[in-house]
Amino acid sequence: MRSPVARPVVVLLATAVGLAASGALLVDYTKSVPVFCAEGGGCEAVRQTVYARPFGVPLPIVGVAAFMVLGVLALARGPRARLLYMLVAGAGGLFALGFLGIQAMIGHFCQFCVAVDSSCVLLAAMAIERHRSGWDVPSGVLVSIASSAGLAASLVAPFAWAELEGAKLPPVIADEIARTPRGEVTVVDFVDFECPFCRMMHEKVSPLLAAQKDRFRVVRKLVPLTRIHPHALAAAKAACCGEAMGKGEEMADALFRTAVEDLTPDGCTHLAESLGLPLDKFRICLESPDTVARLARDRRDFDQTAVKGDGLPMMWVGPHKMMGAKDDATVSRVLAEAVAGAGS
Repeated sequence: MRSPVARPVVVLLATAVGLAASGALLVDYTKSVPVFCAEGGGCEAVRQTVYARPFGVPLPIVGVAAFMVLGVLALARGPRARLLYMLVAGAGGLFALGFLGIQAMIGHFCQFCVAVDSSCVLLAAMAIERHRSGWDVPSGVLVSIASSAGLAASLVAPFAWAELEGAKLPPVIADEIARTPRGEVTVVDFVDFECPFCRMMHEKVSPLLAAQKDRFRVVRKLVPLTRIHPHALAAAKAACCGEAMGKGEEMADALFRTAVEDLTPDGCTHLAESLGLPLDKFRICLESPDTVARLARDRRDFDQTAVKGDGLPMMWVGPHKMMGAKDDATVSRVLAEAVAGAGS
């Protein structure tokens, strides 16, 4: 790579990639629900390790700061600048190799982390070559302005994209949020009462919602996965009728806590009786066309809201989407941040 242009271009491109990837990671580390990294994948696994927040500082902050320094040193000229650049880039490259090793050790790789680490290793190699060969980025006001603007754009782009993505809510969710009273948070919960992960999420979320029931408005969308859960439809009908008869939360809680094998039509009727619902009206409701239409509508809402690969549980806390059964700390943080964001 002897071209006087090629080497600086490689350095600046690698720095831009590192900045953009670090920015994307910083977005996901600071938001309740990730924008760039799929939940449940390697990114989330790495994010949950002790290495992701050394001394309580999100690691992407270190990455952003390091690439900004490398960007400045890449544009600086002279022997001292080249030496300092080699020392900083070399330290970054060693750290990156170590972090790649950690990811291999835990058996999970975050694609954005890999992009950052690969950029660091490449820059370390280029820094050594630059120091030995004595080349610099071509001088000139236009070159400096263009290079600086490109690096700045690489950092700003992930944050701009996150804002645009956050504004593009599915119509179903946007409509529900629009109905939210001031100071409250709408929770749209897509559930199947036989789904084991839905049951796990309910156990985590319900006490937190009950503790601040004046701050949350819960909208439950019933999505019985009848192909794999034979009792889900009977439970969904019972939930629908319990809601129609003024006992929606009580019925949902009872359905989640009842043994799966008891979620039969007779079992659901016993639950209705235990909640004091008039059984004649309850039985009529179970077979009502309105109930069938409600379940069909909820299913359409799920199909319009989910993206490819999404399953249950799926919960929206305001504009933030939670997929799968989350740990207690994540659930508590998402709900607390939503309440704080709603104000008083």
